[in-house]
Amino acid sequence: MTTLIRLEILRTLRNKRYLMFTVLYPALLYVFFINAYSGGEVAGGVPAKSYFMVSMATFGAVGAVLTGSAQRISLERKSGWTRQLRLTALPGRAYTVGKIASCAVTTLPAIAVVFAIGAVEGVRLGAAQWLGLGLALWLGSFVFAALGVALGYAAQPDAVQPMVMIVYMLMALFGGTWFPVSDSLKAFARFNPVYLYNQLASFTLPGHTLDTVAVAGLAGFLALFVAAAAHLYRQDTKQA
Repeated sequence: MTTLIRLEILRTLRNKRYLMFTVLYPALLYVFFINAYSGGEVAGGVPAKSYFMVSMATFGAVGAVLTGSAQRISLERKSGWTRQLRLTALPGRAYTVGKIASCAVTTLPAIAVVFAIGAVEGVRLGAAQWLGLGLALWLGSFVFAALGVALGYAAQPDAVQPMVMIVYMLMALFGGTWFPVSDSLKAFARFNPVYLYNQLASFTLPGHTLDTVAVAGLAGFLALFVAAAAHLYRQDTKQA
């Protein structure tokens, strides 16, 4: 499994589309938003530079794992690679866990680039806050890596890309990525893992503390998506 994880990470980091859409794109959006707000504040009195640093880091992290894992798995299914792996000594559980773990590692460049721009633009956090924020974002990305694996097995190869993009954009739209979620929508947003992810990561923002409800919600989504991914993998094995 360790070899599989290492190969998956290297293959992703060499992918130019990954670098463009999950590393550079969120960074460019971050620059756009902070210039659009001209150093002001968003709803709730949070500095725009801090708010969008968190939301664009989560946007990049979700994009890195969700699109990468789902599309790659669909292509591997189409090419027959997953069928070949089943003939080896690699257990199905190890394959699923390896996919999730390797995808989660690839979120780090997306997070680091947005953090670097935030620091240059004047976001001031202590060393412990930077470390805690980065760790929260990385751990939270496992939820979406598991969802990506599940979507990769749920959809046919020719349909997985539009399905992932629709899921990705809808979760971002109603999850506080582009703008703060209004009070009237918060009751529904609690069922959106992206909203919980943003809440988890926002504990470093002024006036915020660690949201234990978000932690519990994300843990529940992780268990759900891992179970779904494992079930769909077994179903795909039976059909092969």
